[in-house]
Amino acid sequence: MSNYDGNERILLVVGLGNPGAEYEGTRHNAGFMVIDRLLAGFPAGRFEARHVAQSFVHAGMFRGKPLFLQKPQTFMNLSGLAVAGFARKEGIRPEEILVVSDDLDLPVGRLRLRTGGSDGGHNGLKSVIAELGSASFRRLRVGVGRPAPGGTIDYVLSKFDGAEAERFGLSLDAAAEAVRAALAGGMSRAMNKFNAWAPPAEDEEKTNQSQ
Repeated sequence: MSNYDGNERILLVVGLGNPGAEYEGTRHNAGFMVIDRLLAGFPAGRFEARHVAQSFVHAGMFRGKPLFLQKPQTFMNLSGLAVAGFARKEGIRPEEILVVSDDLDLPVGRLRLRTGGSDGGHNGLKSVIAELGSASFRRLRVGVGRPAPGGTIDYVLSKFDGAEAERFGLSLDAAAEAVRAALAGGMSRAMNKFNAWAPPAEDEEKTNQSQ
């Protein structure tokens, strides 16, 4: 029986995405972009980069505790090979992992933190669950909006532009803050703050509509 109570320390933050310049900035690479935001927010030299377990891994300390930031290089559908491989190497349990991914069911600019759950039809999460043999890792889902029926693959591999790009950029900043909040104060506090978060433009829209 698992002794998981939702309060385990997070040792590994994984951002899901596809490697290669052609995929940079695409909706499906939201997880990679959140890791990049996190790294940009830390002092230079705080995290040491290395290539291990088919991933780029940045190892460092956060508030005196070890922390790993991982970007699998296996392509999305095989993400679990990298995540499980690195977790086994470092002795990290599923409950000590936070996985960041894009989500079609959330509007652009919205976030959702959870302590577990299904793969929700996301192939990267499906691979992570299969390779870890557990769905008890934490998740941060970053909204990228839903396409018209039948256009999912092209949609998730497309880039943002205009107002949508601005809104998405704000959500990436908030997602990095949400990860830091989860690391510092636990998932419950982070969920209470960021699951209700919305970009300023969205708040202004609602205010204008109500006037």
